[in-house]
Amino acid sequence: MTPAGSTRGKKSLGQHWLADGRVLARIADAAGIEPGDTVVEVGGGTGLLTRRLAERADHLIVVEKDDALAAELAREYGGSDAVIIVHADVLKTSPAEILRRGGGAPPYIVVGNLPYNIGTAILREFLRSPTPPRTMVGTLQAEVAERIAARSGRMTYLGVETQVYAAAEVLFKVPRRAFRPPPKVHSAVVRLKIRPSPAVAAEDVGAFFELVHAGFAAPRKRLRNSLAVGLGVKAPEVDVLLAACGIDGGQRPAMLDLDAWRGLFAAYKRAS
Repeated sequence: MTPAGSTRGKKSLGQHWLADGRVLARIADAAGIEPGDTVVEVGGGTGLLTRRLAERADHLIVVEKDDALAAELAREYGGSDAVIIVHADVLKTSPAEILRRGGGAPPYIVVGNLPYNIGTAILREFLRSPTPPRTMVGTLQAEVAERIAARSGRMTYLGVETQVYAAAEVLFKVPRRAFRPPPKVHSAVVRLKIRPSPAVAAEDVGAFFELVHAGFAAPRKRLRNSLAVGLGVKAPEVDVLLAACGIDGGQRPAMLDLDAWRGLFAAYKRAS
């Protein structure tokens, strides 16, 4: 299925069609779809991944924003009870509403070749939802995927933010030639296995992220200096905070893993 005029993706929607059959099959397999699962595909596009998912899922909900593509998908699957097309903007439609319109229910899995320009926003939408998925598998810009799954030594704000909600791993790189048209950037497939509950208490999430954001205010500086800049305080005040949780302020923010940031936040709360 390739709707007329759709082989050239719309730059405004970040459209680059993943056309390599082997890569598409690997993505569908990586989702770990089990009997009875509801699967939500973000951005059905020309339907190449949709077909692989439909072969594996008992119930597939395909969310597509583009008018022409959504109409073509609806024509192809209009007679199916197992594949439901939801013509909607995923960033303006809550996960609960997507499930309702698609006739699905938790637990569910999210899969998609995500537009580069809004990929992280889509991840946040599902991760922070009151009805998060069990697993997410998505194609992203490789640099973004690596930041999401970063570990101590290469940790980023985005990595901490994501890992509060999920265990993240980069599964494999996707060559540019696998896309039509080929993007200018490298891509990778990332898998997020959602935690039963976030690693930070719901009432603390906002304040926790504010502290982490402050910690990465000057990521190339030492942690004590970066925190001082981000919090707008003197470095000696930060030294007291760091000493309270046993963290070396001479290291860079990227050295701290999620547990270290949680320990730092606990000390920050006690001092506040």
